[in-house]
Amino acid sequence: MPEGPVLLTGATGLLGNQLARALVAEGRALRTLVRTPEKARAVLPPGCEVIAGDVCDAGSVRRALEGCEVVYHAAGLPEQWLPDADRFRQVNIEGTRNLVEAALAAGVRRFVYASTIDVFAWQPGVPFDESRIDERPKPTAYERSKQEADRVVVAALERGLAAVFLHPSAIYGPGPAGSPGLNDLLRDLLRGAIPMLLPGGMPLVFGADCARGHILAEQRAAVGARYILSESYWTLAEIARAVHALRPAARVPRMMPLWVAQAVAAVGEVVARALGKPPLIPRGQLHFLGSHAVPVAERARRELGWSPRAFRDALPETLAFVER
Repeated sequence: MPEGPVLLTGATGLLGNQLARALVAEGRALRTLVRTPEKARAVLPPGCEVIAGDVCDAGSVRRALEGCEVVYHAAGLPEQWLPDADRFRQVNIEGTRNLVEAALAAGVRRFVYASTIDVFAWQPGVPFDESRIDERPKPTAYERSKQEADRVVVAALERGLAAVFLHPSAIYGPGPAGSPGLNDLLRDLLRGAIPMLLPGGMPLVFGADCARGHILAEQRAAVGARYILSESYWTLAEIARAVHALRPAARVPRMMPLWVAQAVAAVGEVVARALGKPPLIPRGQLHFLGSHAVPVAERARRELGWSPRAFRDALPETLAFVER
């Protein structure tokens, strides 16, 4: 195990928080770059060094990286809608560029980059692996920003950055409150706060397992290697039925017709831009659910020895967490 400290970004997010806990549990000297130290200290495990800064501030990134041997870059904006779409560029692209440049200057031993399955090309419902990057711009600002950020890291490989790429699907499980994602859906199902389910579904991975996949990649992956981290694909209706099976009081809502969802999303984003508030149904969310992405993580299982928990097995722990 390396002696030098590890720098982690995104430590207050769902993936980053699980990474922090796993790295500290392994006895690593962990340094976290956070915008709000008080918030971070409330959710991070004891033993983390907390550095105030921002991935968008190149100077604070350079200072945080001093003396570090390994970088875990998990910071980013995962939202499907923002009132200022340029924030995706600032954080996801330029923030990644700042980390890459600082890591090159520091000569880090390993750069572990949390990318996304969205950079791959796929056909709806057809299983896909890491073999084909989609060169076409994706439909949403979030996806396009992650495509460009991925290219920033790829370009740095030729300059000597020892990067590995991880591509998680939708992450769920215990973690800091406020992290957008499947946890919100599960919480709302338990509360009976969902009048109708959206059509479609998503591939899933338990947060602690996703973090473990990143650490295995640091330890075992070749430079430039890519690994999908995904366990299984579930429709929203199947998720609701799984929740109902464990919590019978949580009803299974009816399915919203696709044309209704599309109309609500289109009108909602017009209103959202005027009010500066998130739409009820972001079009990016509807696009993702309807794209029927079925990523296959056989490479991670085979080469890294990664073994994620099945959704049904991890759901009880997740429901207990979101019920708090």
